[in-house]
Amino acid sequence: MAIPGSLAERAFLLAYNPDKGRVGWGVHLGAVLRAAALADLYLEGHLTDKNGRPAVAAVRRPPHDPVLVALLGEIAGARPRKWQVWVGRRHRHVIAAVRQQLSEGGWVRLEPRRILGLFPTTKVTIRDPRVRRELLRRVGDAMKEPVLRVEPADAALVTLVAEGRLTHVLDRRAKRAGKRRFHDLAELTGPVGPALRKAIQSAEAAQAG
Repeated sequence: MAIPGSLAERAFLLAYNPDKGRVGWGVHLGAVLRAAALADLYLEGHLTDKNGRPAVAAVRRPPHDPVLVALLGEIAGARPRKWQVWVGRRHRHVIAAVRQQLSEGGWVRLEPRRILGLFPTTKVTIRDPRVRRELLRRVGDAMKEPVLRVEPADAALVTLVAEGRLTHVLDRRAKRAGKRRFHDLAELTGPVGPALRKAIQSAEAAQAG
């Protein structure tokens, strides 16, 4: 079955809770999507790790995805920063961009609404529930197959789900049972998994303070 091409689009669909008809409260969606975009750039060779910071690689062809193009431009035009810093930036922008991308691709339907008739919001509906089920299947397979047979993109998706705390995809019990597996899959993803964890911890510490 066809699924969206980018990790950010796939992560958005997994963050969506079909039982509630929306992305669940408490999900650090912006951080997850930024981490997903960084993972795509890293896996495709557009970024390398240099002393714990992303560095733009000398590749001939730029990415085709506009979200990735924008993020790569951000990194190229700024001084070196740690991976978690890039995960922690511009969350509203990346959520809106990925949501619009999914809409234009025909994966979701967007309906502008107002809460209590005052506050603007957008209802998101997945057009074909089978797409999300296919993504869930890939996450499940990645948790069972020999690590060397797991596609890097699927390993990255599991890492995003685990570090992004998408508990309606993998609950705490599953995470505890698969702790070693998460570690092995995260190694296929590079520095993005730890960066997402640190960015979320930093955001929560700031809110608590």
